[in-house]
Amino acid sequence: MTLHVQQPSTQVIHQPEQHRFAIMVEAQSAGFAEYRETGAHARAFTHTEIDESFQGQGLAKQLVSEALDLTREQGLTVLPYCPLVRSFIAKHSEYLQLVPAERRHEFGL
Repeated sequence: MTLHVQQPSTQVIHQPEQHRFAIMVEAQSAGFAEYRETGAHARAFTHTEIDESFQGQGLAKQLVSEALDLTREQGLTVLPYCPLVRSFIAKHSEYLQLVPAERRHEFGL
């Protein structure tokens, strides 16, 4: 007999009026990534937070990757001031091109 463990449903929601992306687990807020828009067609990520009760489940990775994917779809560049976003980009080279080449040294990328 095989046991199948049902994973909780997760969803990343863009909340532009609050300048953030939120990750929901079973319709409960589990964390967010805040940003500010700059005049240079860039989205500056400033802070990412996962609620303690949801840590260790890979939610930060899902949140950041989906936020960066949507930012790319919107034709914006990324300024990763948030250490978590910066670290994610450093580990996932497919997102490096979102950071303007002339600004990468500023973020150690």
